[in-house]
Order: sequence, then C-alpha cells, then structure tokens
Amino acid sequence: MSKFSLRKWLFIFSGLAVLIMTALAFGFVWFLNSPADMEAASQVVVIKEGMSLKEVAEDLEQHNIITSQTLFMQWARFNGYSRMIKAGEYQLSPDMTPLQIMEKIIKGIIITHPVTIPEGYSINQIAELLADKGLVDKDKFLIYTQDKKVLEKYDISGPNLEGHLYPDTYNFGLGLSCESITDTMIKRFQEIVKPLLPAIEQSGRTLNEVVTLASIVEKETGKAEERPLIASVFLNRIRMNMRLESDPTVIYGIKDFNGNITKKDLSRKTPYNTYVIRGIPPGPIANPGYEAIHAVIYPDQTEYLYFVSKNDGSHYFSKDLKEHNRAVYTYQKTPRSN
Repeated sequence: MSKFSLRKWLFIFSGLAVLIMTALAFGFVWFLNSPADMEAASQVVVIKEGMSLKEVAEDLEQHNIITSQTLFMQWARFNGYSRMIKAGEYQLSPDMTPLQIMEKIIKGIIITHPVTIPEGYSINQIAELLADKGLVDKDKFLIYTQDKKVLEKYDISGPNLEGHLYPDTYNFGLGLSCESITDTMIKRFQEIVKPLLPAIEQSGRTLNEVVTLASIVEKETGKAEERPLIASVFLNRIRMNMRLESDPTVIYGIKDFNGNITKKDLSRKTPYNTYVIRGIPPGPIANPGYEAIHAVIYPDQTEYLYFVSKNDGSHYFSKDLKEHNRAVYTYQKTPRSN
C-alpha cells in the first residue's frame, strides 16, 4: 500500500473516530439533560444506607426515573460521586433530568419525618416510637443500643445507651441506619451536657451517675419546679446512706411490667431495685431532659428525705418518717408500711 493510501485511510479512520466520539459525547450530554418522561408523576424512592451506586442506579431505572443505569453510573464515577450519595427518602420524578436527580441525592435533599422524643422516655419506648414511624426495626435498634463497641465509641460506662438519647424533636428520613439515628441523638445530648461538665466534675460524681439520678428525677415528677426538690431528697438519702426507694427504678428492672407494682416487686432483687440496693443503679432508667440533669447538679438545699404524690401532679415533701407517714395517709389513704 502506498504512503498516499495509508494516509488516506488514517485520515478516514481518524475522522470516523472523531465523529463517533462526538456522537457519544452528544448522546451523553443529551442523556444528562433529558428527563425520562415529562408527563409521569413523581415517586418516593428510598435509598438505604449502605446501598452501592449500582443498586441505586438499578432502582432508579426500575422506577423509570432514569432511562439508562449504565450512563448514570459512568457519569457518577467519572465525577467521583459514587461515595457521595446520601441515604434517605427522596421525592423524585421522571420529569427531572439525571443532573437534577444526582444533585438531589448527593446533597441529601430528603423527605423528613418529625419525631418528638418526650422527656423521660426509655430506650424501649423510643424504639417503639421510631418503629411506629417506620424508621427502624425495633429489635435491631435495641440490640444496637447495647452493643459494647458502640458504648466504647461514645465512652459510655452504662450497660446501654439509656440516658444518652436526648429527648427532643428530630427530623429523620427513611433508610437511615440505627447508627445514624442514635448518633444524632447522642450528639444532641453531648451538646446539651457540654456546658455542665465542669460543674459535674466539681460535684465529684461521674457523668453516668448524674444522668442516672437525673433519669430517676425525670420519672418521679413532671413538674419542672419540683425537680430540684426531688433531686435534693435523693442526694440527701445518698449522703445518709439510705436507700433511694424509688418505684420507677423497680419498674425499670421488671421485664414486661404490667402496670401494677406489688410488695413482691419491691423486694425482688434486680440491679435497679433501689428498695433492695444501696446507692445509684448501674445506669439511667430513662432519657432525662436538661432541667432534670440541671436539678441533680444544682439541687435545692433542703433537709427533705421523703416525698409522696398529692394525686394532682405535685408532691408533699417531708423531713422525717413520721411526717411522711401522715402525708401518705392524707394523700394516698392506703399507706404502705415501711
């Protein structure tokens, strides 16, 4: 073959290659900027935590949100988006371009569900609440909150995450892992407690002890103004080496509590039964709010050793057993023998 013919064929092949590359580039650009269907309705798509780019692309194609999972994946990998996709529940529509879809899922513009965790909720109650919202599997959530590696990660000395899942209103999306949800609540707890840490250290108590006492205070009263008084009673009893004798601690130690506390329950030996053990239980019995934690650190200065419910949401406080028994008779009518 002559040099002229060789050049001619090289020129032809080069021209074809350029045309093919141009056509592919044009097709790629067209794909990225063209919706799959301008008239189709939007859909809710859940990207679960841990899903790969391939799984996400396949899901989008199956929902007819995009027309080509292959092109979508290639473009995402070329731009380094593979590990930037965020889990959650998304409102996506076929009338969105792949560019718009990718922008939404890497920015994490998800549908959120407001969840309010009341003060004094236990881990079990939180698990039920989140499960009812479809955010977690209750059993998996409870197992995660007892994982030793998780406790070590957050330097929590108690037997589980109880007391560290701060009660507040959160906005969670579907598809989030137990780790992501608990991490959000624990970080909120740490944010709230951080300004109080110097005072806790000065008190001579550990954070776990303070939060445990605060959880008992939280369960004993719903009145904010009474919390420093309730805290003073328990701290006075600890100082005098008296048992705390708190019914909520007994209830916490009973599996499948039926709502009726008995004398047998009060004498049952569990790590949380403060009618049996002296001192503070091994960990919190609920997740207290700021006021209860603050009350334990800054209690009222009293000589009270007892309190009894007045059946109107408030309590009567007593300095000695004789006065307490009179109050029990007055407000409860059927006094419990000591």
